[in-house]
Amino acid sequence: MSQKYIKSQNRNSHNAKSYGKYYATAVYDNHFIGTEELAEFIQTQASVKKSDIKAVLDELGAAMKHYFELGQKVKLDGIGIMKVGFSSIGVARIEDCTSATITTRRVLFQPETERVVVGQEKKPDGSVKQKYVNAITLLKDVVFEETHDNAMNAEPEGDDESGTEGGSDTGNGGGGTNTNGTNGGASGSGGSGDSGQSQSSGFALTISTSGSGSATVTLNGSAVTSGASLSEDDEIEISITPAEDQVPTATLNGSPIELTESEGVYTGNFAMPGEASTLVINTGSAGGDDGFDKD
Repeated sequence: MSQKYIKSQNRNSHNAKSYGKYYATAVYDNHFIGTEELAEFIQTQASVKKSDIKAVLDELGAAMKHYFELGQKVKLDGIGIMKVGFSSIGVARIEDCTSATITTRRVLFQPETERVVVGQEKKPDGSVKQKYVNAITLLKDVVFEETHDNAMNAEPEGDDESGTEGGSDTGNGGGGTNTNGTNGGASGSGGSGDSGQSQSSGFALTISTSGSGSATVTLNGSAVTSGASLSEDDEIEISITPAEDQVPTATLNGSPIELTESEGVYTGNFAMPGEASTLVINTGSAGGDDGFDKD
């Protein structure tokens, strides 16, 4: 089994960087795997009756709703963290910033990650150090396969590098709307929230850092500072030098960014989404922190 994709050409002439290039685009059939099928599969993997499994799955939504109403984050092992996010209308006076200004509600999902060894590096002193990346647990074993099945439909993501427009659940841009700080939550910092407003020449990138190490964010070799206005698909590079025995993490709009370690420096990159976004960097978490919020 595999995740299917098709080859599609970017025809957005407004983005000269991507225009005319071909990208792999995920496609899906019209069938959803529902509670019934999940229960059937789980039954084959565990010594629990399908009816009991289905009863638990049916109650999961109600249980999550209960804890969201209490302002709590929900972490499902092997899946990730879910929490409440929302947008609000910007106001000039602090006393006018009340719950009445809150508009769009959303569930923010931060997938669980785990360290995956990708190679080894021999150091000058003769010792060998492992190189690894932080991989999303749910996706690390997914295999991709091209398909020519016309019955399958493309559903491009909002931050698709091809620059095609698609639905996104990570924030609202423009129109004077801003995103609450929960949209940037990550290990140790919680984020500062993005402005949600696309500036005249692009989209604002809010950068929040924490930890005892150092980090740089660059575009074409030039430093990018918090609040910078960037264009969609700008290739942003991250370089993190953590304190000794520390493991850094980085997330964009709540989703982990894969970091590769070499000689004690961790690097990663991402294409700027077509919306105001939040980059959260934790320059060091002792003991192999997996990059998730700790309660």
